[in-house]
Amino acid sequence: MNEQTDTPDVGAISRTEDDRMALRLFQPRWLIAAALSLLPLAAAPAQVATQSPAIVPGAKPVTIERIKVHSAAIEGNLEGNSPDRDVIVVLPPGYAAETARHYPVVYALHGYSIGADQWTKEIHVPSSVEGAFARGVPPMILVFPDSRTMHNGSMYSASQTVGDFERFISHDLIAAIDARYRTIPRRESRGLVGHSMGGYGTARIGMKHADMYGAIYMMSPCCLSPGMMARAEGTDETLLTGLSSPRESEKLNWGQRAMLAASAAWSPDPKNPPLYLDLPVKDGKLREDVMAKWTANTPLAFADQYVTPLRSYRAIALDVGSQDGLKTDAQALHAMLDRYGIAHRFTIYDGDHVNRIGVRFQEQVLPFFGQALVASASAKPAAKPAARK
Repeated sequence: MNEQTDTPDVGAISRTEDDRMALRLFQPRWLIAAALSLLPLAAAPAQVATQSPAIVPGAKPVTIERIKVHSAAIEGNLEGNSPDRDVIVVLPPGYAAETARHYPVVYALHGYSIGADQWTKEIHVPSSVEGAFARGVPPMILVFPDSRTMHNGSMYSASQTVGDFERFISHDLIAAIDARYRTIPRRESRGLVGHSMGGYGTARIGMKHADMYGAIYMMSPCCLSPGMMARAEGTDETLLTGLSSPRESEKLNWGQRAMLAASAAWSPDPKNPPLYLDLPVKDGKLREDVMAKWTANTPLAFADQYVTPLRSYRAIALDVGSQDGLKTDAQALHAMLDRYGIAHRFTIYDGDHVNRIGVRFQEQVLPFFGQALVASASAKPAAKPAARK
């Protein structure tokens, strides 16, 4: 087992209160709303306070650029989401001066209900990046694309209703960054990381587009299975079906918008205006046909199809907090990787869903990619680094 724990007794798979709650809710009389696992409801506000990583004396400043990237994959979506996406790019110290040097790139995906700007604040960019470099992490370019949509999140999926954000991340964005910056445009020098919905996106895109990345890191990924559920509010179906346009979802609460986001991504319906989606409930009952589509979009359902691509990675990491309701699904993904003998690092750390993500970004995520990615444009691909035990 490639499992680490930051505190004792949190690594064992057991019937925690979260597990028991999930089992109680897994009944036909409840609405299976995987979208509501995108963040714990306690963390639903768009901006949350997170622990600051340690300031490293003498850290050199990075350069932050804000650009627009056009994605042909998002053009023509039925929700009206713009194909011109905001992207934050962090360039390492020395980028401007060392004009002959090329760098590995890490793409970092935000969670549900926030965009790239809020995501960088929650992980304390630039100080967390500057601190990691000052502690010896090799310089790299970091890219933070904004994938917020009409219903607050794209799920990094492929949908005519939302747009093909899966291809935006895995192809259009990479092509634009490689064309604009001095990258090392090779799989072995490219990483993908994300938190919560972004962790889901990392799992999904990492499995389906392994030819584009050399290493992946899933931080507290949501939506690995439909196992996180919430009781159907009696008014939700009437309220959601009564909207006259996608933009009207702005007046809904967090959970209602999350259900629309998941439906738009996983059960789109171009013949069902004005929202162009099918909800997983109708007349107060679950729709088995829609839930089958939702389940088909969960990594624990399709991971067995991508064993060979997963084995091709130089390094894979997965983490989750000891008090995070997503822990059980993360443990299940860890167990699945173990069954197939896929080398990876799995950590259960002392914390909840969001409180330590900035600390972990500086102290765990960036060092992971610093070790895993090829940092020289002329170097031959090296053997995979050994998975930490």
